[in-house]
Amino acid sequence: MVHISRPVLWINTLGTGVVGMWLTGTFWEEEALALLLWLTLPFNLLIYGVNDIFDQDTDALNPRKGSLEGARIRASEVRAIWIAVLVTNLPFLAWFAATLPPPALAWIALYALVFVFYSAPPLRFKARPYLDSLSNAAYAFPLVFVPYALGGTPVWAAALGLMAWSAAKHTYDAVQDIDEDRGVGITTTAVRLGPRGVVAWSGAWWAVSTVCFALVNIPVAVVNTLIAGGLLLGLYRDPRPETGHRLYRYSIAFPYVAGTVAGVQLVVALTFGLHR
Repeated sequence: MVHISRPVLWINTLGTGVVGMWLTGTFWEEEALALLLWLTLPFNLLIYGVNDIFDQDTDALNPRKGSLEGARIRASEVRAIWIAVLVTNLPFLAWFAATLPPPALAWIALYALVFVFYSAPPLRFKARPYLDSLSNAAYAFPLVFVPYALGGTPVWAAALGLMAWSAAKHTYDAVQDIDEDRGVGITTTAVRLGPRGVVAWSGAWWAVSTVCFALVNIPVAVVNTLIAGGLLLGLYRDPRPETGHRLYRYSIAFPYVAGTVAGVQLVVALTFGLHR
């Protein structure tokens, strides 16, 4: 189950939750503990467990599966995965329903539903071009519901910037799966646009994210521009799925680098009482 939850990608949920807490002006808040624990294995198991259940045909053709980049499950494991998803998530959701204010609950509910129906029918955003990309804006929702849960107000420029960033990154990362998705009849944004089109689509959303980040923190905006620009230039020069796969390691590193730049500044500001 840990493998299915893809620990290398927990940064996208847990890291965002931690930054959401820091943006309220506190280095540590005990009331955030349950949320942060939920954003580790439980919620990532929900995201990727449900995804693996409904993507068995695609994953069977995908050479990346069965590695750190994702599990390759057997049909006999589906029931156990569903049970694990429910057992690890329902207690947290029940606790949140009993303790958190309505705005936080609304965003948490939307967060969970978007990721379930990204993979699950009848909505299955994954198989709907453009909606597959836009639905991944949900990765930014911890920047909204964590502050609400702590009685604060979200930093909307940061949240909207991360929503745009997430939409861009999802489509960029999907380039490596174009052949497998096309082979089983799934039309993602990457399949619809092709690698060159993805350069324009993801480039536009990364540009929006840079503008939003610049309203909050210039160094983060600069780092975002440099890394996104490098990824886009690499794909533009060699627009093939194989290039997307070769550059994926740098795409995975992207949130770690940008998050570190943001996180170090926030920690310093909080330590010295500079954050407002």
